[in-house]
Amino acid sequence: MSGAACLAGLGSLRGGAGLVTIAMPTGILPIVAGAEASYLTLPLPEDPTGKIGPVARSTLESALRAQTAIAVGPGLGQSPGLAGLVRWLFESVDRPGVFDADALNLLGAHPAALKSRARSSDVGPPRVLTPHPGEFARLISSEIATVEKNREALAAQFAAEHKLILVLKGHRTLITDGRRVAMNSTGNSGMATGGCGDVLTGLIAALLAQKMDPFEAAQLGVHLHGLAGDLAAKSLSEPGLIASDLPRWLGLAWLTLAKSARRSKK
Repeated sequence: MSGAACLAGLGSLRGGAGLVTIAMPTGILPIVAGAEASYLTLPLPEDPTGKIGPVARSTLESALRAQTAIAVGPGLGQSPGLAGLVRWLFESVDRPGVFDADALNLLGAHPAALKSRARSSDVGPPRVLTPHPGEFARLISSEIATVEKNREALAAQFAAEHKLILVLKGHRTLITDGRRVAMNSTGNSGMATGGCGDVLTGLIAALLAQKMDPFEAAQLGVHLHGLAGDLAAKSLSEPGLIASDLPRWLGLAWLTLAKSARRSKK
């Protein structure tokens, strides 16, 4: 899904990342490169179905030396080879990382990496997971109804056990590291549309790349993401809001946040 990768890249650019690179299967390079001139592209070897192949790891290992944060999942797809690649990225890449979408589905279907992190005495590199309730239910082998009834407790328990930041999306998105819990107040129903979460993934990754504390980066990213949606909805309506509107309104969201911070200091 090339659009998801593009949206994540735009979210990173509007989040203040100095240089954004999107890695994708070689076959969709023209689509991704043509969507935005401001990010770089990294074509990767494909498997027979057109997904990123397992042999892409060597290319990624070389490219990651120049990166300060990673975002994994938007548009990725699922395959046995990708399961191994996601596990390596989650366990072994010493960079702060955001994991979303199919990266979460692969971690849920092949939970060895999560179990290894839970057992380890080492906190490991910062990890931010951004599931919607369905993805979170798969991660904990539960049902969506159970997740919705016990959002805060289940999210905090999972974050503490796996030593990571969990962003449980939905109405009043919840952010927790297992000790601290924050509820977001921005956002609207118009953002319950495909692609909005991909923008958030890129945005949080950009904040991590700027050396923010992972919990604070997740909290700020969720707030700005929702604020951009609120500002866009004022002009476009909630029903008329689409994911690609959010990057266009993130600049104004930053300005609005800065003005609010100045007023609070007076």
